[in-house]
Amino acid sequence: MKVKVDVKNIGKYKGDEVVQLYLHDTIASIARQLKELKGFKRITLEPGGKKTVEFILGLEEISFYDINMDLIVESGVFEVMIGSSSEDIRLRGAFKVL
Repeated sequence: MKVKVDVKNIGKYKGDEVVQLYLHDTIASIARQLKELKGFKRITLEPGGKKTVEFILGLEEISFYDINMDLIVESGVFEVMIGSSSEDIRLRGAFKVL
């Protein structure tokens, strides 16, 4: 699955941003972290500049080890969070695994 986000520099100066993607498995059979970092990309933007950042989510990003230490993917809803840190989430979305 692809996750795309547009990032724009609204300031007067050239700047760097680290765009971070977090996932939260909302219906996991075991307790999981509320925000798991699954990807990040550093970009540089000129004043007024805009870039599209793309993340690819595969099985590795949504799988986890169950109580039997088997690597599994469970059906359910995953929340996607984009921000510059885990405390600065700017965009949220969700997808469902069947």
